[in-house]
Amino acid sequence: MSKTIENAHCVIGEGSVFDGKFYVSGSILIEGKFQGDIKTDDQVVVGPTGKVKTDIKAKKVTIAGTIIGNISATEEVNLLQSGKVLGNIITPKLTVEPGVLTEGKVVITSGNNSGIKDVIEEAFGPSTEDMFKSLTGIKKSTKKSSEEEK
Repeated sequence: MSKTIENAHCVIGEGSVFDGKFYVSGSILIEGKFQGDIKTDDQVVVGPTGKVKTDIKAKKVTIAGTIIGNISATEEVNLLQSGKVLGNIITPKLTVEPGVLTEGKVVITSGNNSGIKDVIEEAFGPSTEDMFKSLTGIKKSTKKSSEEEK
């Protein structure tokens, strides 16, 4: 695995099963099966044999195994070749290797977690319909219903 944790603070080893809340100050490596809650101020790595059903909140997240749940990273998410994700991803930086399988919504924040839709819509500018009207001087016609015409 190209992007892994050198010295993980906590390890759920291959063949191990953990069900519950796991809050860690430091990095977590999961090679076994985990279901519950994970929160850390550091990195979570789901290794190639890792199977996780949870929402992950961390600084960095690397997925080489399987996760069912949402990923929220404050710095980056790396999806490695053998990674499989069923859930939404929110991160300022996303790396996806060929071979990854994923389904869900992806939001790239570039460090801006609020008002992303507004920023993008503002960057797009006025709608094409509004621009067309202003260029041609044509006003949008309003059709009267047959009862109004009577």
